[in-house]
Amino acid sequence: MSVKILRQAVQSFLPSLAPVRFVAEDGTAVKQSAGYTEPADALLREAYRRMVLGRRFDTQATALTKQGRLAVYPSSRGQEACQIAAVLALREDDWLFPTYRDSVALVARGVDPVEVLTLLRGDWHCGYDPMATRVAPQCTPLATQVLHATGMAEAMRRKGEDGVAMALIGDGGTSEGDFHEALNFAAVFESPVVFFVQNNKYAISVPLARQSAAPALAYKGVGYGVRSEQVDGNDVVALLSVLTAAVEHARAGRGPFLVEAHTYRMDAHTNADDATRYRDAAEVEQWRTADPLDRLEIHLRARGVLTDDDVAGDRSDAEALAADLRTRMNTDHRADPLELFDHVFAEPTPQLREQRALLAAESTAQED
Repeated sequence: MSVKILRQAVQSFLPSLAPVRFVAEDGTAVKQSAGYTEPADALLREAYRRMVLGRRFDTQATALTKQGRLAVYPSSRGQEACQIAAVLALREDDWLFPTYRDSVALVARGVDPVEVLTLLRGDWHCGYDPMATRVAPQCTPLATQVLHATGMAEAMRRKGEDGVAMALIGDGGTSEGDFHEALNFAAVFESPVVFFVQNNKYAISVPLARQSAAPALAYKGVGYGVRSEQVDGNDVVALLSVLTAAVEHARAGRGPFLVEAHTYRMDAHTNADDATRYRDAAEVEQWRTADPLDRLEIHLRARGVLTDDDVAGDRSDAEALAADLRTRMNTDHRADPLELFDHVFAEPTPQLREQRALLAAESTAQED
């Protein structure tokens, strides 16, 4: 292969030198030269509505944690643009593989908010039906869901389906071996999977500079032959454009796609974390000026796509969602000990049947 051809091949995998963006922090449009298509106004309007709902869900879930109704809650405040764009870029028959921080994405996907929080309340490992929702269980171990997504994508490809799997992952997860194994496998077999990295600058308390010396995490794709891109993660217009292109790339049989979104986690890692120990208030305040929801609202108002009535209606719907969530979460879950034996095997073994019968008999005796 000539040097010229090799250089062209490498260039085809490289991300843009600067993150793709359509809208600046102040809501004004910026010139876009990366060749991506701006989403339709109707899609942007829907994105705004879901971001309003998502943020209200997130703040309500945080409050429920403080009230003792949740064992833990990892907030995604400030990352709503990433969460919503990921969902809107997929079809209903595509698969989403989320992390523990992607609850807003699940709500936007149509999963019952109470079922989303079932894991975080400690009732079940997963509170919803993954097969019915096409949403894999929220993954707490770092990066293991990336391999799962790659496996699902490859299975769909081999079955002749045109579905796509999208794996959501944090910047910390890209330091795990599972992430690199998934990229390598997906590239070799041209599996239809999109790796979506939400780079919020911290892996709990570890800053990005202590994790990677790469100019951007998006550059990790080129070594595996994976097309990559980086995007402003607080600009939902750019996110929708890039993620839609990535999904179409994978669906067309052109292999996997890696997207890195530059965003920020406004709240602490979880309610058990004290973020003031490793980042200062000035940094948080600086990112607050890049709020994705405010940016989109200003942009859509200026274009005449969003009115005062629209904003009031969306906020009213968000309050209704929060009120319903409070009501349904304000109950104590009654655990059934026999649930221990559910979903262990499709067909229970004789030993499990015996153990279940013994526990049922003991429970009945105690009640008597």
